[in-house]
Amino acid sequence: MLANHQQPETGGSILVVDDEADMRDLLKDELSDRGHRVDVAANGREALKKLADTGYTVVLTDLRMQGMQGLGLLGEIKRDYPGTNVIIMTAFGSVESAIEAMKQGAYDYVTKPIKTEEAVLVVEKALRDALLCREVQQLRRAVREEFSFHQILGKSRPMRAVFDLIRRVADSQTNVLITGATGTGKELAAKAIHFNSDRKNGPFVPINCAAIPEALLESELFGHMKGAFTDAKSDKRGLFEEAGGGTLFLDEISELPVMLQAKLLRAIQEKEIRRVGSTKSVPVDVRIIAATNLSLADEVKAKKFRGDLYYRLNVIEIKMPTLHERREDIPLLVDAFLKKSAESSRKAVKGISESALAMLMDYGWPGNVRELENVIERAVTLACGEKVQPEDLPQSIHGARGDRKVIDEAAEKTLPLEAIEKEYILRILEKTGGNKYQAAQLLGIDRKTLYRKLGEIEDGKSFS
Repeated sequence: MLANHQQPETGGSILVVDDEADMRDLLKDELSDRGHRVDVAANGREALKKLADTGYTVVLTDLRMQGMQGLGLLGEIKRDYPGTNVIIMTAFGSVESAIEAMKQGAYDYVTKPIKTEEAVLVVEKALRDALLCREVQQLRRAVREEFSFHQILGKSRPMRAVFDLIRRVADSQTNVLITGATGTGKELAAKAIHFNSDRKNGPFVPINCAAIPEALLESELFGHMKGAFTDAKSDKRGLFEEAGGGTLFLDEISELPVMLQAKLLRAIQEKEIRRVGSTKSVPVDVRIIAATNLSLADEVKAKKFRGDLYYRLNVIEIKMPTLHERREDIPLLVDAFLKKSAESSRKAVKGISESALAMLMDYGWPGNVRELENVIERAVTLACGEKVQPEDLPQSIHGARGDRKVIDEAAEKTLPLEAIEKEYILRILEKTGGNKYQAAQLLGIDRKTLYRKLGEIEDGKSFS
């Protein structure tokens, strides 16, 4: 007995498999005295039944038994229970067979006649390694769950709020409107909702309403009958029917023509559509997720979007934050994009220098996550060493660090706040290539305020 040894931490369970009752009982007693949970089986078939019912961390099995042999049992366990470590017991003269078993995936082997102390030490090592492997896998899963949600990465407060809202709405049948600037990951959010819902086994069908000519869009959405128009050579199902049992993702919904807005509203309300050229209605079962980079409320006020459709779509709104609003996620995103680009380009780029990362942290990212991914792909392509360096980044990124000089130089010259504000607005406009919508977002003001301030700059007036 091993009573004088320090008692190990308990955890996991052990199954002893041997067709000799005395051997089973001996090993069970020794391992149980060490504080382990131990079951026994007289043959391979009984062992597999117990594995199916209970599951074990370690299986200690004889190599030669009546019926199923140890190698056969090993093969079944490695196939169906890959996280279970298998130790083979074999007669002293059959070590070659034990080595063959290790080639087939056995964790270790012990020889008969069994030295109980040696066997217990091997089993405990197998237990520790199996439990450590499980802990690592659980930690990796926890990290993925904490910082990502269906390919969306983030640990910042805005992204945690997005993840929480996605989880809460996923299983409902409610229509969802996803808003946010270009490049913030609206389609990824839509996919996350779909693949975490009870519709996940159904199709996810996306359509960009701005990318299809108005004349073809109705046919794409609702389908058409043969002869409905010149090129209608046969009947065609639309995307509403293609998405049956799943999710239809309407990207850039603000670009949907007014005539089709009415038909979309009817399809949502009545849960049926009518193909172009048909007089019969077809029932449809789809969940609608729409996305836009504009304010639909403003579009409704401007009479460019139907108010009744807006309220039908905007039952739940998920606002995707800009990268500027979730700056702390940049290192996490950079790491993921580096790995992805390095793998696809087969380059040995393993990281990024501190100075290069600092430049990325300083930049305003008017193109959001999509722009960051493109910048990293470019940097990996140009990188000569194992780390991305500042010279691998675009010149626009280099210029970003100069923004801080606006403040430093102003403090040196003791410039008035008005002058600093003017300079900063012009710098942000330069960064966004003159895009006033993106500039207003980065500045944290609405477009009307930006237009007013720009007018004052042009007129040489003081800000009010």
